[in-house]
Amino acid sequence: MDFSPIYQALITALWYLLPLAVIAGLVRSPWFKGKFGEILVNLSARCFLDKSRYHLIKNVTLPTEDGTTQIDHVLVSEFGVFVVETKNMKGWIFGGPHQRFWTQKIYRSNHKFQNPLHQNYKHVKTLQALLGLSDHQVHSVVVFVGDSTFKTPMPENVTQGLGYVRYIKSKTDPLLSPEQVAEVREKVATGRLKASFATDRAHARHVRGLVAERNGDAPHRPSRGLLKLLVFPLLMLGVGAIGVSAYSNFASQAMTVGMKKMPEQRVAAPQPIPSRSESELRSEPRTVQPEASPRTEDQRVHQPPSNLFLARQECNSLIAAAIGNQDTRLLRDRDKACEVYRKLKAQ
Repeated sequence: MDFSPIYQALITALWYLLPLAVIAGLVRSPWFKGKFGEILVNLSARCFLDKSRYHLIKNVTLPTEDGTTQIDHVLVSEFGVFVVETKNMKGWIFGGPHQRFWTQKIYRSNHKFQNPLHQNYKHVKTLQALLGLSDHQVHSVVVFVGDSTFKTPMPENVTQGLGYVRYIKSKTDPLLSPEQVAEVREKVATGRLKASFATDRAHARHVRGLVAERNGDAPHRPSRGLLKLLVFPLLMLGVGAIGVSAYSNFASQAMTVGMKKMPEQRVAAPQPIPSRSESELRSEPRTVQPEASPRTEDQRVHQPPSNLFLARQECNSLIAAAIGNQDTRLLRDRDKACEVYRKLKAQ
């Protein structure tokens, strides 16, 4: 049996499930959560901060002595340079400004992550070295986006949602002149590495090496979770198609072989026995035919029907068709056929 039409109909009906599965897995990936958090911060900065006074520079990768460091957002203004670190997390957040690691609690699951203030400290110092600014001219800001709740007191520069906008607007003392603002923007533009996929990958390898060194583990290659997420559904779909096609071909070949082995049989279709009129049944003499032997029956099966048999069949079929029908042409054909049958019978 060929299952190809069924399989094609199934694919036509359910094709949309594959992109939905890919999108669902992509949305749940850490990469997407990080990028989505950065997009929210970008949009809120452009919507709620004066563009003529606050200049947003995003995704800044700077070289360091041991590799690279990547800053999510840099806001340059006359009130200082704001270095913004974004965290897209949910659950309860526990931590303090001097703790090395903070804790994320989701139901009964606990997950430790690096203190974002310590993480942003390296960003601030790297940027200060590039720009030649003092500590009071550069501000460190951490913003949590997502469904998270602080369960311990946090410093004022650790914010949630639009809280970082309020924190930035709270700084009203001029610290940089317009010329210095333009110079800072120029230095960041010339000192940063080119924003590209290769730069992001190199920075990711550097971060993995630092984490492995801190934990005492050997550095390992990335799991390529996003690539697996995209390839796995396609692979499973291809394997399913190959399996169904192979089974369909096997079933078709098996049926072909079975049909070849079966002997050819010719079965004659039974002829309908038309009803005869009562007068013909009375006029026809009843003769008892001797029982034919099996051999005689076999011989008769292969003999062509006689003219008398054909005439009787035609007469009986027309008699049955004329019952309750007053069509003169049909009645005339019936009389002619029955007359021929009576003549042949009389011979």
